[in-house]
Amino acid sequence: MESMGKKKPRRPRRSFTPEFKAEIVGLCRRGDRSVGQVAKDFELTETAVRVWVKQAEVDAGERNGLTSSEREELAALRRENRRLREDVDVLKRATAFFAKETR
Repeated sequence: MESMGKKKPRRPRRSFTPEFKAEIVGLCRRGDRSVGQVAKDFELTETAVRVWVKQAEVDAGERNGLTSSEREELAALRRENRRLREDVDVLKRATAFFAKETR
């Protein structure tokens, strides 16, 4: 009963080089082994390998979706947009503050 409610500790998030991902995708696309078997052989999650394969298909134009470069650009634009919204918010507060001071 003590083990009920206790969660299994997660392993830390790992990061992989683009070259490693490309190698894994190549192994999956060759067709010698299933995605699940490749994931198991390299101690990766099957979900991660499937995402890498899907993204490689998008980048190659074989599937619809955002390419890696488009994803990077979108992320950069979202960061910039967030920063600009914060800047506008600061300016609005400053304007309201100085408008009160002059009355």
